[in-house]
Amino acid sequence: MTGAALADALVANGLDPSERDAKQGLFTLVLDRWRALAPRASEPHAWWVPGRLEVFGKHTDYAGGRTLVCAVPRGFAVVAGARADGLLRVVDARNDEQLELSPARDESFVGWRHYVHVVAARLARNFPGPPIGADLVFASDLPRASGMSSSSALMISVATALVHLARIDERAEWRANVHSPIDAAGYYACIENGRTFGTLAGDAGVGTHGGSEDHAAIVTARPSELSAFEFVPMRPFGTCRVPAEWRFVLAPCGVPSEKTGPAKDQYNRLSLGTGVLLDCWNREQPPARSLGAALASSPDAVEHLHDIVRRTPVPGWTPDALARRLDHFVGEDARVARALGAFDEADAARMTDLASGSQIDAEVLLENQIPATSALAHRARELGAIGACSFGAGFGGSVWALVAAADAAAFASRWTTPAFVARPGPAITRL
Repeated sequence: MTGAALADALVANGLDPSERDAKQGLFTLVLDRWRALAPRASEPHAWWVPGRLEVFGKHTDYAGGRTLVCAVPRGFAVVAGARADGLLRVVDARNDEQLELSPARDESFVGWRHYVHVVAARLARNFPGPPIGADLVFASDLPRASGMSSSSALMISVATALVHLARIDERAEWRANVHSPIDAAGYYACIENGRTFGTLAGDAGVGTHGGSEDHAAIVTARPSELSAFEFVPMRPFGTCRVPAEWRFVLAPCGVPSEKTGPAKDQYNRLSLGTGVLLDCWNREQPPARSLGAALASSPDAVEHLHDIVRRTPVPGWTPDALARRLDHFVGEDARVARALGAFDEADAARMTDLASGSQIDAEVLLENQIPATSALAHRARELGAIGACSFGAGFGGSVWALVAAADAAAFASRWTTPAFVARPGPAITRL
């Protein structure tokens, strides 16, 4: 097993060939660290785990809305092998950091180690038995806390490796709940947000009340395509190819989109707002499973819910705040179906309107933007992008620009130093 061979295999599975050399470097790094960590071990198993681009669908998934996503050509190179002693050792080869988890110790962690601990603890509770031991080494070229799902990609990396190495996917509990890649994505999302999945009991998760669009993209994406999903429950809604004459360019704004500390509270309040709206609906109407389901129940459901909000006092929320949250959900959810048509027809004018509307609504209604993301989107439009819009959790993160393919590399250079061209890539891939 070599870094070159793994990079070649990844290109054969649909990764943009221009990314090959970078991936060879990542896999060479993790293989070298693996062999130093476990010099007498047999050859490890290897995976590629991508990040995620959200084109439309800001803060809609957890409320039963729709999103349009794809896998990006940057992510995690992962190698892992089983251990017999129940110890879990995880190494970040790029930053020279390490974590050891022992079933005999009850510990708490911060940063990326917290995400690893949450995964290992949830799997151990859901699938009791001998401790799950492994050596796992990863390296990532995904910008951290950039809105491209680096934390979800890390959690999926660890979960996928442990499920495979411990043969959890052969157990009755797994087979009773996970029947497809979509189900696996849903379960991994529940590990992160702490919810119960089928008969697999939940816990506190990582502390954020998020949905599952990241996991859907990372686990089920297809090269060169955008995938639309509906949620609660997660199910495919449609796909489209990115026209050959268009390219995405992605740019981190330089301000991390953290989901810890004060930013976690801001993020969770957006989720809680949709929950409050659903509670308002369910007190007066036949109960719905999600806000999306409630609004789809009748042609006048949106107007009716606005009326309920105006006359129902809710502690901690003003009627105007709830009305803005509702208007954002309705507008952003509707953009997904329209965008599928715009991509299919290569309709640049429609994409311009959709991207501009999404950015404005994020700034005015969702209020999760910062000056850096707004400025990046504005600058991209000034430089001639077909459309530009921030994406991810917000309060930092990244912006996508849709540009002419022939000008993509030059556009990235003009726009901002960290920008890079991103053709939709493959989902998580065992190499």
